[in-house]
Amino acid sequence: MFHPPLSTQVTEGRGYRRMFTQGKLTLGLFFPIEAFVGDEPTMQHQEQLARRAEELGFAALWVRDVPLRDPNFGDVGQVYDPWVYLGWMAAHTKEIALATGSIVLSLRHPLHTAKAAASVDQLSGGRLVMGVGSGDRLVEFPAFGVPFDERGDRFRENLRLMREAWSEQFPVLVSPYYGHMQGADLVPKPSGRIPILVTGHSQQSLDWIAREADGWITYPRGLAVQAQIARRWQDALANAAPGQFKPMVQSFYIDLTEDPDVPPEPIHLGFRGGRKAMLAYLEGLQQVGVNHVILNFKYGRRPADEVLEEVGEEILPLLK
Repeated sequence: MFHPPLSTQVTEGRGYRRMFTQGKLTLGLFFPIEAFVGDEPTMQHQEQLARRAEELGFAALWVRDVPLRDPNFGDVGQVYDPWVYLGWMAAHTKEIALATGSIVLSLRHPLHTAKAAASVDQLSGGRLVMGVGSGDRLVEFPAFGVPFDERGDRFRENLRLMREAWSEQFPVLVSPYYGHMQGADLVPKPSGRIPILVTGHSQQSLDWIAREADGWITYPRGLAVQAQIARRWQDALANAAPGQFKPMVQSFYIDLTEDPDVPPEPIHLGFRGGRKAMLAYLEGLQQVGVNHVILNFKYGRRPADEVLEEVGEEILPLLK
């Protein structure tokens, strides 16, 4: 069977091109684009906010994959199924990248995931960028009949099966988890090679991620620590994928104050402060090698549309 090397770079997709340029930092937004208390957002006015984000020059809109509500976790993402919601947002936008952060491969049948991803990719005109992970919510695994300690092995296997289903015509797929497929084919095929970004370590080594993925999504940290993490990523790339650019992505929770001069104060996975502090942090991330930051407004105290405008008009133009 023909199977292209997983380390082939993905640069032709519209979504990837909007999000990633070596040496540059772009901004994306997590749905819901709103602040909310508790674990369930209102999901109001998201279409209008998504279109405005596109107009302002944000690079990507991100959805999360939260199959079940876990009251101990405190967040159900954008509530709706990620693939359905991406299809909905594809119809309400034209150019902005559509990204997953992240699809829990270990809990989903790889053929269903491959078909859903290829469908969104085709319907959006190649705007899909696919973040994937192995899962971390303990309550979900017994509900889906998946042993928690198998999630790393299933993650690798599902990624392999998806890529073979995308790239081959009538592939023969054999898996210890899903049986045997022969004489059938997955349709549609994606418009091009779908970029795959691995979230965290997903039970894999960093060298494996550097070799097999098209980029890496990690967690927010202070600049000094994130600089060390970025160097580790570059070292892994030099060992596993020499000469290739593979972006580094992180999330960031922001509570932007009206006063632009307010100094930063830590909040969960981010900070509260004015836009000058936010710009300084983003410029620092760009200098250490982060290529894309996903903003999350959950803990904000101002209306989301106001924050969106301020970031889009006062910060985005300064990220050169």
